[in-house]
Amino acid sequence: MSIRWILWATFVFSLMNVAVAETASYSAQLAKRYQAELPVSFYHVSEKYDGVRAIWDGKQLKTRTGNVIHAPTWFIENLPKKWLDGELWAGYNNFAYVSSLARRRVPNSKNWQQVSYMVFDAPDSTQPFSQRYLQYDHILKTTDLAHVKPVIQHRFENPRQLERFFNNVVKKGGEGVMLHLSSAKHTGGRTKNLLKYKPYQDAEAKVIAHLPGKGRYIGKTGALLVKSESGIEFKIGSGLSDKERDSPPEIGSIVSFRHQGFTKYGKPRFAVFLRPKATF
Repeated sequence: MSIRWILWATFVFSLMNVAVAETASYSAQLAKRYQAELPVSFYHVSEKYDGVRAIWDGKQLKTRTGNVIHAPTWFIENLPKKWLDGELWAGYNNFAYVSSLARRRVPNSKNWQQVSYMVFDAPDSTQPFSQRYLQYDHILKTTDLAHVKPVIQHRFENPRQLERFFNNVVKKGGEGVMLHLSSAKHTGGRTKNLLKYKPYQDAEAKVIAHLPGKGRYIGKTGALLVKSESGIEFKIGSGLSDKERDSPPEIGSIVSFRHQGFTKYGKPRFAVFLRPKATF
């Protein structure tokens, strides 16, 4: 066996290993919370569909954690041989319906007829999102499958336009909006290149303690310890003004706050103080 052949074989196997590693290590791009750090004009904006995340690898539909989604043959057989990322969606307020279908090992073909694959990215491309959008939009319009739809991306010049679009989405039952940084290449995992903007929920809780502040808030109230109507205790620190930290709402009083859903322990996510509850 010649040295040249050994070197050539080593080179080929190394390429194979790289290809396998890249495929195996693919991870879905996950969104962070929108906080208006960059101008709205830097982003492509789309509706956020409340469905089951589904990644098409050219052969199979998979969840973002890599589990196979057993879709009917007719649903996937004419999909392009290209990576796609999107949501399996069956209309507003139907997440449980889609989730149930996606978990079945034997697909119910009739029930899948209500499902659309809402595609919002072509993750195997090395191009920035502005180009990836054009790619998946063109590919899917060429493929022309009624149940596979390219998610429309919008461009806005100012926050008012974004807010108007956001309100329209929420008004019709949507979950919120997604902001893709137009210039960003695809990266796996949680990233600031993909942001989610969802409506806050308002709620009330009783103040049960004033927690001391730290750093610049030494000598002031750092957070309120509150109890919800369901008996869950949690802290609210964000949203308090300097004046309210000097003279916080009285213990026993009711305050309003906003949040973005709940943790698995029942505590509000990202609780922000709004105001003391009006007593009149």
